[in-house]
Amino acid sequence: MKYSNVIPAVFIDRPNRFTAHVEIGGKRETVHVKNTGRCRELLVPGAEVWLAGSGNPARKTAWDLITVRKAGGMMVNIDSQAPNVVAREWLETQGYDVIRPEYRYGQSRLDFMMERGNERFLMEVKGCTLERGGIGYFPDAPTERGAKHLRELANAEGYRPMLLFVIQMEGITEVRGNREMDPEFCRALEEAEAAGVKVLFLPCHVEPDSLVFAAKA
Repeated sequence: MKYSNVIPAVFIDRPNRFTAHVEIGGKRETVHVKNTGRCRELLVPGAEVWLAGSGNPARKTAWDLITVRKAGGMMVNIDSQAPNVVAREWLETQGYDVIRPEYRYGQSRLDFMMERGNERFLMEVKGCTLERGGIGYFPDAPTERGAKHLRELANAEGYRPMLLFVIQMEGITEVRGNREMDPEFCRALEEAEAAGVKVLFLPCHVEPDSLVFAAKA
């Protein structure tokens, strides 16, 4: 996926989950943060960030914070809507006959249902922005919804269930459960894998204005 109207800025602080203060050309501005996770290791004072224009003149904030350069130089896309876009782009290269987003199954709305011949697949997508020691971790904030979706996948009948981690940073090829942050999600992940849910990792190439899958999952 590619953004339009992207500009650089410097991160100042984050007063709440939804907004941040940044410096654009020497001027302090309030922008929207497109990720409700904690991002504590990314959004630190002085960090180099990039903003995409919202394109909505009626909105209070004109810019969305989408990309951060982590200490050490790693580029990280933190747009929580980007993983589903990239996942759809990747799925379109995989030979499915049908790709249906936002698919209602059980008590959940899962990200994708796909069909190939007589086979049907269910997929949930998670974006990973947290890295430690060259390994990705998920989640970076507790997610009851995430555990619920994994249990739906684990109990799916008539479908081949999959979990796809879209890795929103360079050089990372594996994602593990973040037990310190959300032990319940980690338990659900272990149970899902034991029940036959296939876990896939989709590495990505990150630029200030784009997120593109870089390899086969």
